[in-house]
Amino acid sequence: MKNILFDFISKYVSLTEEEKNAIVSLDIFRSVKKGTTLLKEGQRSKDSYFVLKGCIRAYYVLDGEEKTTAFYTEMEALTPPSVISKTPSEYYISCIEDTILTVSNADMEIETNHKFPKFEMMCRMLSEELLAKQRMDFDEFKTSSPEQRYLNLIQKRPDLIQRVPQHQLASYLGIKPQSLSRLRARIFEKSKS
Repeated sequence: MKNILFDFISKYVSLTEEEKNAIVSLDIFRSVKKGTTLLKEGQRSKDSYFVLKGCIRAYYVLDGEEKTTAFYTEMEALTPPSVISKTPSEYYISCIEDTILTVSNADMEIETNHKFPKFEMMCRMLSEELLAKQRMDFDEFKTSSPEQRYLNLIQKRPDLIQRVPQHQLASYLGIKPQSLSRLRARIFEKSKS
């Protein structure tokens, strides 16, 4: 687990053995079973997550219906907005698969950044990348049809098609499960002609 994390970090900064040992000593690695809810609506939390292996999902429950807003898979980070605003969460985060995560909080990050300033630089770079990606994803979602969204998903995140239940995938695309079935059939027919 730790080597997966260290390989990822090495794309941004190089670590000394002392820095690697400091990370390991934080006791941030967690194995979580499929179906586990990491955060519930109304719950307060200080935890941020980084997926080493597996898949987690963020979703709202509106009028009794789940509305999926994001999936996080290997090498993706999630800091729920409620952590930053220090307010109760407005949504849920749960594991779609057995998942291995790092779980950290602001206090740990402040202490680590103080001891090892290069972590702060890496976190800033990661935050900037994440913000830019989320902005592009949001713009793409707002300006595309459901069919374009599905085709984009196949192109950019094909693993989700196999990993995520169809009803959650449909919710993420902003359509009903039956619409997703029809859309898939239509795309399949187009590909045969």
